[in-house]
Amino acid sequence: MSARTAFIAGSLAFAVGAAAIGFGLVHYGASGSGGATATQPSSVGGPFQLVDQNGATVTEAEVKGRPYLLFFGFTHCPDVCPTALSEMTQTFDALGPDADKLQALFVTVDPARDTPETLKEYLSSFSPRIRGLTGSQAQVDAAVKTFRAYARKVPLDGDNYTMDHTALVYLMDRDGAFVQPLNLKREPADVAAELKRYL
Repeated sequence: MSARTAFIAGSLAFAVGAAAIGFGLVHYGASGSGGATATQPSSVGGPFQLVDQNGATVTEAEVKGRPYLLFFGFTHCPDVCPTALSEMTQTFDALGPDADKLQALFVTVDPARDTPETLKEYLSSFSPRIRGLTGSQAQVDAAVKTFRAYARKVPLDGDNYTMDHTALVYLMDRDGAFVQPLNLKREPADVAAELKRYL
């Protein structure tokens, strides 16, 4: 399956899942700490436990307090994943000093190959603010389910394989609530301006 087809398939899977759980339109309100937050309950997101590229355990509780971006992918991804990570890097650059108020998580859907060491080497080409997460297959599967994402192993010639997966960037607020998919296919300054509403 081509990267474009995988993106479309993942997007449709996310959309169907979103419709099925009925989170509908998300509304926003001003929080006491000065940023917008999601005010309508959402079934996207929730508990997870993974390990970052430095071997530290990461849970949903550990990332609360600052908004974050989350993207599912894998290090053998030919173009969609490096493109998304490059766009995140440009967004962090465009945020300037406000970049410290935002987090980004790159969650592998291929934990068999994406060890913490592999993630660390791979992410060295992108913003140091992007944190790579992996874990056991069960932990990764649970995270995929928690975020209503899609991931499927696709055999290739020989013993090789690739992964189809949801190719959306999730925007989560400081309380860990899903806000909306974030469109990075814009000028980084425009993405940064949108994100500042939540910082």
